[in-house]
Amino acid sequence: MSHDGETLGERVVVLVGPTASGKTALSIALARRLDGEIVNTDSVLTYRDMNIGSAKPTLEERLGVPHHLVDVWGVEHDATVAEFQGLARAAIADIQARGKTPILVGGSALYVRAVIDPLDFPGTDPRVRAKWQARGEEIGPEALHAELAVLDPVAAAQILPTNARRVVRALEVIEMTGEPFKASLPAYESIYPDLVMLGLEVDRAVLDARIVQRVEDMWAARFVDEVRHLHGLAGSPTASRAIGYQQVLAFLAGVLSEAEAKEETVAGTRRLARRQERMLHKDPRITWFAHDDDDLLDKALKATRRYRDTVG
Repeated sequence: MSHDGETLGERVVVLVGPTASGKTALSIALARRLDGEIVNTDSVLTYRDMNIGSAKPTLEERLGVPHHLVDVWGVEHDATVAEFQGLARAAIADIQARGKTPILVGGSALYVRAVIDPLDFPGTDPRVRAKWQARGEEIGPEALHAELAVLDPVAAAQILPTNARRVVRALEVIEMTGEPFKASLPAYESIYPDLVMLGLEVDRAVLDARIVQRVEDMWAARFVDEVRHLHGLAGSPTASRAIGYQQVLAFLAGVLSEAEAKEETVAGTRRLARRQERMLHKDPRITWFAHDDDDLLDKALKATRRYRDTVG
C-alpha cells in the first residue's frame, strides 16, 4: 500500500468519540497520511457477520488500510475485555515491529483503556459465575446488588443495580480472589510512553439526528435479514446484547413490533452515545475536535506532530 505521509516510529495514536461521530472516515484518512494501520476497539466489530448493525466499514470503505481485530470471532463466542486486551496489544506490537503507526479507534472508554492503560483483569471461574447467575435469577437483580453492597460497598456504589452482568462479575471476582472488586479504573497513565489521543465532539442535537439516520440506513440495508440469518446469535451471551441486535431479536421473537424495535434501537444508541461522551470526557489526555471542522484532518495531523515535538 502506498502512502503520502510519514512514519511516527513508536507512536500510538488513539481516536475516540461517541457512536456516529465520524471516527471511521477520519481514522482511515489519518492512517493513509501516517503510514498507519487501524486497531478496532469496538467490541461489536470483533464479531463476524455483524456488519450492518455495527456500521462495520466495508473493504471498499477501508481504502486498503489494514484493520485489526475486525471479524475475529463467531457470534457464539463469549468475548471478554481481558481476551480483547491481549489481542489488541499483540496487534499494536506487530504493527510497530513493521515500522507502521497503530491507530486505535473506538467509542468505549473501557476497551480503549484496557489496551493502553495498566488494567489487570482477574480470570474467570465458570462454576462460581454460574452460582451467582443462578442466585440473581432466584432473588432478582436488585437483591443481588444488595448482597454485593454487603460484601463490597465501594464496588456496589459504582455499579448500577440493573447491570446484572457486572454485579455477577463483581461477586465472582470477590469469591475467587478474596479481595474487593476493583470497579473503578486506575489513573490515566498509559503503558505506551509515546501516545496521542484525539477525540471527536458532536453537538447533541446533531448527534441525535445522525443516530436516527444511521438506524434508518440500517433498516434500509436489510438489517432485520442480517439478524435473522445470524445462526447462534440468540443464544450468545455477549453478541446478542449489542444494541440493535438485541432489539431485532426481540422483534423476531414476537416481543416487540418492528416499529418498536427500531425506536428502541434509536433510544438505546442515544443512551450509549451519552455514556460514551461522559466516560471519554473524563480522560484529560484527549485533544478534542469538532466533527465537522473544515480543517479536521489537518488539525488532527498537527496534534500528532505537536505531541511528537513535546516528547522529543
